[in-house]
Amino acid sequence: MYVLVINAGSSSLKYQLLNMKDESVLAKGLCERIGIDGRLVHETDKGKHTADTAMPDHAAAMAIVLDSLLDANHGVIKSKAEITAVGHRVVHGGEAFAASVLITDEVEAAIEAVSDLAPLHNPPNLTGFRACKHHMPGVPQVAVFDTAFHQTMPKKAYLYAIDYDLYEKHKIRRYGFHGTSHKYVAQQAAILLNRPESELKLVTCHLGNGVSLCAVDGGESVDTSMGMTPLEGLAMGTRCGDIDPAVVQFIMEKECISAQQTNDLLNKKSGVLGISGVSSDFRDLSAASQSGNDRACAAMEVFAYRVAGYIGRYAACMNGLDAIIFTAGIGENDCGIREKVCAYLTWFGVELDPAQNAKRGEALDISTPEAKVRVLVIPTNEELMIARDTKTVLNL
Repeated sequence: MYVLVINAGSSSLKYQLLNMKDESVLAKGLCERIGIDGRLVHETDKGKHTADTAMPDHAAAMAIVLDSLLDANHGVIKSKAEITAVGHRVVHGGEAFAASVLITDEVEAAIEAVSDLAPLHNPPNLTGFRACKHHMPGVPQVAVFDTAFHQTMPKKAYLYAIDYDLYEKHKIRRYGFHGTSHKYVAQQAAILLNRPESELKLVTCHLGNGVSLCAVDGGESVDTSMGMTPLEGLAMGTRCGDIDPAVVQFIMEKECISAQQTNDLLNKKSGVLGISGVSSDFRDLSAASQSGNDRACAAMEVFAYRVAGYIGRYAACMNGLDAIIFTAGIGENDCGIREKVCAYLTWFGVELDPAQNAKRGEALDISTPEAKVRVLVIPTNEELMIARDTKTVLNL
């Protein structure tokens, strides 16, 4: 059976086609600049195919994806009928969805109803559903939510200390994101450690341009760093993370800017980019810091310090810690950041093996044999997790 995984953004559409008999990737690609001009990057074992082609909307982009999958030269299927199901990444499910679900008219309406919680993400996700429905009528589609894994958090973890009426009226609370990634690497950690997931206390660290940590106790999310939106939590590539709420009004008044301009500042011009003035890319920050750029050094130190602080907090909340997992672009590839973070954590038994820490591209334990808390690097695979959930929901 073949499952097509779709991740629709405001002007992009990422996709993968997986054979779920062996979980192999048959094709993957990206449609970008949708609504502007349009560009396709399509990859299979035959190689990479790129094309500049008009994509006025997501429906047009979806047609191009299907044409690419069927193409005589770089396609991998002979008919759309070979696609058994479609799995969609959906950023926000609010409190309505604690698990992946078959998309029905009612589910689509419920996702639209919580779009005010993720105005930049849920509307494009909805366009992805509708484009697939238009081009593949009758093919079942499944919604896999970034927020669903975190719905096991207790109230003490997700409630904000504001007027409770605001929570009840507007559902203002911590939801968390990157749930598909946190769930996947927690499952893989249990395999790597050869222990039941139900026995493990883990902190999963999804460190990319977006950054979130999750406390996973017995296979369930019990706390996470992102909040009602992805802005809360750690310092990120361009997002500020935790900040005194009064700073928002202060900036607006001092800089004479609007709420929307302030929101853009905190989401797109802050984080390590804002501190360093150099880049949101840690490769650029590392090069700048090695050249003596003090602000780049400060940005990296702030980042590592806050990640370590959250790990310590979650170890306390779970009353124990068996392993720390690093994943996503920075977590998987930046041995220097892993070393900086773990240097704060030696007090409870973290000890890195430098040779192991220098490796990349595979799931491995980078701790010394004597370490009391294991440190793992596990490449994430959100697309595979979405495909697995799709298969499970449809009982295929």
